[in-house]
Amino acid sequence: MRTRSVLLLAGAILMAGWRSAGAAPPVPAARANPARGEAPEAVPAPPSEAPAPTPFVKGSWTLVVLPDTQVYAMSYPTLFEAQAEWIVENRQARNIAYVLHLGDVTNNNNEPQWEVAKRSLFKLNGLAPYAIAPGNHDYGPDGGSRTRETLFHQYFPVDMFQKWPTFGGTFEEGKADNSYHLFSAGGTDWIVLALEWGPRDEVVAWADKILREHSDRRGILITHAYLYSDDTRYDWAQKGASQAWNPHSYPTAGLPGGVNDGEELWQKLVKKHPNMVLVINGHVLGDGLGMLSSKGDRENTVHQMLVNFQMHTRGGDAFLRLIEFLPDGKTVQVKTYSPDLKTYKTDLVNQFTLTLDPPLKSW
Repeated sequence: MRTRSVLLLAGAILMAGWRSAGAAPPVPAARANPARGEAPEAVPAPPSEAPAPTPFVKGSWTLVVLPDTQVYAMSYPTLFEAQAEWIVENRQARNIAYVLHLGDVTNNNNEPQWEVAKRSLFKLNGLAPYAIAPGNHDYGPDGGSRTRETLFHQYFPVDMFQKWPTFGGTFEEGKADNSYHLFSAGGTDWIVLALEWGPRDEVVAWADKILREHSDRRGILITHAYLYSDDTRYDWAQKGASQAWNPHSYPTAGLPGGVNDGEELWQKLVKKHPNMVLVINGHVLGDGLGMLSSKGDRENTVHQMLVNFQMHTRGGDAFLRLIEFLPDGKTVQVKTYSPDLKTYKTDLVNQFTLTLDPPLKSW
């Protein structure tokens, strides 16, 4: 993993030189005695140990994030099912309020893969509500995003979501690929916006309207492509193809309504709303991880997170991102866990703490 220097604003977290777990700390050279003509001897580095998983704090509540599941839907359906089953089994112990799918539910937008997704995610129905922001592989023939046609609407119909008390509504009648959700957790009212791959201009305008109508709720946005693995937002205007897989480089960019990347979503939507707290996306390869905290127009801190494990063994080894909101109203623990391997990733980019500014209790 490349070295990074990350400063998360508002006291969230200071990480200098991100590195994978297991990197041994520097060892000072042994002191020599020049009077005796001694040269310093090599000192072996101590065995490295990964940090212990951060314990769940009583009174916290949890968002469970499902990054790109496309390889599971294509080749490892039992891993998709293991994720859903873990959520169901731990929904009370972890106080799971919502499950957020970051898109690329499937790899090829075909019926067999959507059947896998349906079989897995329907395990949550009536037990743990979820929102889905479809990705580029969920659109067009063979998942090529050449059109905005998707089987998502057939397998996850709007009338199913409308029966949930947390479901707010959709951008288009009969289509759930742009939706919002309302829930309460930890004594705070929340709104989740789940937006399509490369949201069209009219979708962004709709999302802006929905956030204004629910300005009394703290806001979370999920969409498939927003933050890049260099810890900056996708920005076609300034960076072009130097940031791979920008929505502007896909066929959907030429369709009516165009697309909006991360920087465009920040300028047109996210930074304008003082209730915005969190943005989460998947999509990006490389190490598939990124983190950025930025101040909105009203000086609220918005934490923006990239998480994607599809490049790893078996398409991600069933790793989930857990976001735990502590009862103090300001501390958020971020963790990464695989219910299949029954293990945590505890390196600095997979286990860390964020600080909410303003705190939830001041809202």
